[in-house]
Amino acid sequence: MNNEFYNQGLEKAKQKDYAGAIEEFNRALEANPNFSAAYLQRGLAYYDSGAVLQAVSDYTAALKLDSESVEAYYYRALARLGLKNLPGALEDVEKAIKLNLNYAHAYNLRGIVRRKQGYIQDAIANFKKAAQLYLEQKDKENCRHCLDKIKQLQPPAKPAPQQKTAAPALITSTGDYFAQLLEKAEKGETKEAIADLNWILQADSQDAQAYCCRGVVRCKMGNYREAIADFNQALQLNFTDPIVYRNRGKARSQLSDHQGAIADFNQAIQIQPQDALVYVARGNVYRSMGDYLRAIQDYAQALQINAHDASAYYNRGIAYTFLEELPHAIADYQKAASIFCEQEDWDNYQQVLDSLQKIQSSSPESKKATYNILRQRLLSMVGGQWEIAQRLIQQQRDYNPGMSDEWYLQKVIYDLQRDRGQ
Repeated sequence: MNNEFYNQGLEKAKQKDYAGAIEEFNRALEANPNFSAAYLQRGLAYYDSGAVLQAVSDYTAALKLDSESVEAYYYRALARLGLKNLPGALEDVEKAIKLNLNYAHAYNLRGIVRRKQGYIQDAIANFKKAAQLYLEQKDKENCRHCLDKIKQLQPPAKPAPQQKTAAPALITSTGDYFAQLLEKAEKGETKEAIADLNWILQADSQDAQAYCCRGVVRCKMGNYREAIADFNQALQLNFTDPIVYRNRGKARSQLSDHQGAIADFNQAIQIQPQDALVYVARGNVYRSMGDYLRAIQDYAQALQINAHDASAYYNRGIAYTFLEELPHAIADYQKAASIFCEQEDWDNYQQVLDSLQKIQSSSPESKKATYNILRQRLLSMVGGQWEIAQRLIQQQRDYNPGMSDEWYLQKVIYDLQRDRGQ
């Protein structure tokens, strides 16, 4: 008879007749006080009717009879969360996970508890685990809910630093989560970023932003054909942000598809005509094709948009070098080096110096340019106090007589960098 009462209680709970369900479960428990499932179901009925304390009491009773009831621990954790008993909720949900390592709902709940406790990274890890389990269980809706929670918890994307010539552009408009993944890729954690993007696309194969993001990361890894496939997929899903065309153009240029690259850059410019990066990228392709005049026009256009674009000056200097217009090349190199020096971008700064040195023998003007750049850098390293710089230079003259002025500047800069651990 108690099973009959129990089954009737389940039916009434299904119909949302919680009062009737509780009455039926009462009868079942009167007939059998050790009926743990009846306590659990009555607890659910209490919870759904808003009687959370009674629900906790019933879940506890169920656990006394069955200490390995995963559902009882989970539901008591849920009820304790409603009562703002976060430590109790965390204790229960961790017991549920210990009993069932593949319990997606429990990881999701633990993520909620940890978020309320202020442990954001732990919350993200739990939501990610829940999403993976939901994905394996083909529960796409809950998987997407977890992904949305992860996106909400990601910190705002930091402003991107001045990019080097060869670095892919960051997508800062696709949401905080994708910005975070791209930042991870910029730090060299490309495999981790790809893994995250893969499971996002498993959860939703129509996520155009994820395809675009994965394409940028694959460009970073040098997998240009795979990157192009991702950008194509993003475009097929109507994600027509200029970032797609710009990065697909860069990938195509790396594969020597110059005409295809230019077509992509043209499309990006049509959508966003004030993007200096696209003009620099298109100029680089024209330069690779030997069309130096068009390249110079593109670099000039980029500088009209952003007069402090060091990469535009540097690349225009290269184009002028091919045209043997060395005074223009030297002027652009010097301007690029000055900007890189201000930004403390020493890698690109050194690259400009190397380019200047290559044409130094054929142009006395470049020697002066190199000297001025080195002098400016040394000044920045000694806080603008030229007296200190002169004293250091004189010391080198005493130790190493007969060297050029540029040599002494470079030696002092090298020694300062070494002493500072740079």
